[in-house]
Amino acid sequence: MSAISVGQAVVLGVVEGVTEFLPVSSTGHLKIAEGLMDIPVDDKSVVAFSAVIQVGAIAAVFVYFFKDIKRIVSAWFRGLAHREERYHHDYKFAWWVIAATVPIVVVGLAAKPLIDGPLASLWVVAGSLIVGSAVMWCADQMGRHKRGEDDTSFKDAMLVGCSQILALLFPGFSRSGATMSTALVLDLDRVAATRLSFFLGIPALTGAGLYELKDALGASVGAVPLAVGTIVSFVVAYASIAWLLKFVAKHSFNAFVLYRIAVGVLLFGLLGTGVLSA
Repeated sequence: MSAISVGQAVVLGVVEGVTEFLPVSSTGHLKIAEGLMDIPVDDKSVVAFSAVIQVGAIAAVFVYFFKDIKRIVSAWFRGLAHREERYHHDYKFAWWVIAATVPIVVVGLAAKPLIDGPLASLWVVAGSLIVGSAVMWCADQMGRHKRGEDDTSFKDAMLVGCSQILALLFPGFSRSGATMSTALVLDLDRVAATRLSFFLGIPALTGAGLYELKDALGASVGAVPLAVGTIVSFVVAYASIAWLLKFVAKHSFNAFVLYRIAVGVLLFGLLGTGVLSA
């Protein structure tokens, strides 16, 4: 018997697609959904399943930002071949994304026993949701929102890239929330902060998904639920990306802050009353 049915895979795919790029913590929402459906969240293949269906969401980024990604990758290859091309922002940006991914890869491999063990507790998720909300609110208030995407620097990319580690160690903090908050503190406007978060997520989430694939295809999770969850995640994530970019162009992050606090408090309540097991 698969630890995750096709129906459950659909639900988890929707949860992943909706929450992966919103600053509300996809990992936290997946763990909550798994707990409510009595899926063994400590099963190694279930943990891997959650990582692999993220690839569907990342595929949505590739499709949505295809022209941008093509432009950046082309500039990178041109720069490798021609010295004069190395002064272009797109060439530099490609290297910045690569460099900014290294810290999370190193920490992810070194701290994997902790990440898959005690830090995977729903108590950690609940606390991280609320603490992350405070960080996001402060960042949105502090940021002057005066710098656009073309104004980003290597320092920006590295600081935002390193902030992904917070979400890796504290599920519930949110990778998107951490990266967007850091970008806002660096005075990037909300659209630039959101787009930078998307681009930095591509190598990190793709690598995590491919790394976990072997475990997700283990005895506890079948290939069919995995494929279904990934496809659903792709479709829903595409719509989520389009909505988010329109939303942040005209609104603050306050709605996400309030939502995260509400979910964190609710989760503490469910854990405290025994409805959910940590």
